[in-house]
Amino acid sequence: MDRAASLPFLQSPTRFLAHYVAARPGIFMVLGLLVAAASISSIGVQYAMKMLIDAMTGGVRARGAVYGALAGFLGLVVLESVLQRASALTLGQATVSSGVGIRLDMVNYLTGHQMPFFQNQRAGSLGHRISGLAGIFGAIVHRLLREVTPPLITFAGAMLIFVTIDAAMAAILGAVFLGVTAVLILLGLRGHVHHTAFAQHAGTAGGELIDLIGNIWVVKAFAARDRELSRLEGFLDEEASAQRRGWFFVEQMRGLHDLALAVLVGGTLIWAIGRWSTGAISTGDVVIISTMTFRILHGSRDLAMAVIDTSQQFSYLRETLDIIGVPQTLSDVPNAPRLRVGEGHVELANVTFGYDASDPIIHDLSLTVPAGQKVGIVGASGGGKSSLLQLIQRFHDPQIGHIMIDGHRIDHVTQESLRDAIAVVPQEVLLFHRSVIDNIRIARPDASDEDVYGAAEAAGCDDFIRRLPHGYDSVVGERGSNLSGGQRQRIGIARAFLKNARIVLLDEATSALDSESELEVQNGLDALVRNRTVIAVAHRLSTIVGFDRVIVVERGRVIEDGPPQQLLRQKDGAFRQLWLMQVEGLDQASQPGLDFVAASGRLRRASMARGRMLHRAMRSAWSNMAERDRA
Repeated sequence: MDRAASLPFLQSPTRFLAHYVAARPGIFMVLGLLVAAASISSIGVQYAMKMLIDAMTGGVRARGAVYGALAGFLGLVVLESVLQRASALTLGQATVSSGVGIRLDMVNYLTGHQMPFFQNQRAGSLGHRISGLAGIFGAIVHRLLREVTPPLITFAGAMLIFVTIDAAMAAILGAVFLGVTAVLILLGLRGHVHHTAFAQHAGTAGGELIDLIGNIWVVKAFAARDRELSRLEGFLDEEASAQRRGWFFVEQMRGLHDLALAVLVGGTLIWAIGRWSTGAISTGDVVIISTMTFRILHGSRDLAMAVIDTSQQFSYLRETLDIIGVPQTLSDVPNAPRLRVGEGHVELANVTFGYDASDPIIHDLSLTVPAGQKVGIVGASGGGKSSLLQLIQRFHDPQIGHIMIDGHRIDHVTQESLRDAIAVVPQEVLLFHRSVIDNIRIARPDASDEDVYGAAEAAGCDDFIRRLPHGYDSVVGERGSNLSGGQRQRIGIARAFLKNARIVLLDEATSALDSESELEVQNGLDALVRNRTVIAVAHRLSTIVGFDRVIVVERGRVIEDGPPQQLLRQKDGAFRQLWLMQVEGLDQASQPGLDFVAASGRLRRASMARGRMLHRAMRSAWSNMAERDRA
């Protein structure tokens, strides 16, 4: 099964943590042992101090006993320090390594979602959440092992020591520790609302900031800098207010705890000194009672705060998993084979599809594209043209029917192999913030530099690339902002050449270009589609004038299908109407004596370059229609 198809540990924060701890059992086991040993050593240091003081204040001042106790004390101090540093280094190694795995797994799972998921989420927010997951994992592990575990071990060790001194005192101090910790946790959970509010405001403010930077052109073009800064200031002020409320609440808790700590430690010391004055306990006992009481009561605050912080981290973790970890609705079947493309025969059989299953946009559509045939898909916007291309790439599955390539159902093979067998040139070519050569090579990572240069030459973009400041090593900017629309489009065509797939999909590949850029891109497209199976969605009919076949789609159904010249002869045909509308709005479909020369003149004035291309391609068809109309 595809690695990203099923990640059951995303269903709960506990399973998420357990999965990544179990992924590296050795290092986390060593880490747990180091933390426990360091905590036990810290208790041993306090007990060694008691032994040293008792040796120094004993009735018989044996120099050997004093120095022996001192050696034990110093040895335990060094051991505790070494164990603390070792546990810290091991914790860093464990969490950093796990963080890499977490982010890779999350990106792998995220990229398995369907496109509507990304359309409904902010890219910056998703990236922040994925990066945050690694930080949350490290923070929870740190708090559990460095802030929760040591106070508990210290408390257990202190109880053992206190029992040997006075069982009643041990019971009282144990009850006080548990009571203080419970009260702090309850108070802290009451303040959870403040932390939740701050997290929400911080997320909103961060999203607004990313949105502003991402739309910086709009901000500058509409002189909206001051307005947008003022708007952003409002969100930041709300975030700051929520953060201040959270801090104030936490400091209130710490102040109450410090007061309780002073009262309890003072009371314990008075009680211990009273017992010492009667000879019931030694001086060393007084010292260890006072230090251990202070440590366990001080540790109660650290423990409570760590539990509260961990609870908050769990809440954030759950929220993030609820967004990223939603079940994937499109996955490979178990043990799906790779698609082996032969000649490139494509078939859609009785396909019905809608983004909302109750409202189909494609209805019982069947289409066969023989290997090597070039098919253009035209029609009004919203008719389902681009959806057909998305179905062929299996970005969605149809509710009814199926799609086959060379006799293989595409939902029975791996998605990666399917998309690896298809070259796509979209309406808007998206580029990474990388060099030109890296952007072209993404189509085939193992391609040599010579292969890339050859693909660029075939696409007609080698000349302008070499004129860039650093040639093929020039960075194109975010989403290709350093290049023109035509240049980006030709790089997209170069990608398709480099991929060298038998099947090529063109999705409005020239509709966003001006006429001059369209002519340059069209030359590259003409070379690309030779000897390949081509399915092209076209708004500008110039893209498909030389195709073998055109289908007209209306409301998800094929209403015309045939060679373009044949469809143009149908006087009331849908394709003919689309053609005439594009010739500068010419509406002469029902008028006799259609003047091809006049039509070509109008077309030439609208787009001289495109007019010459259309004139040559369709001259014969228009002449025949004019003769028939005059007859």
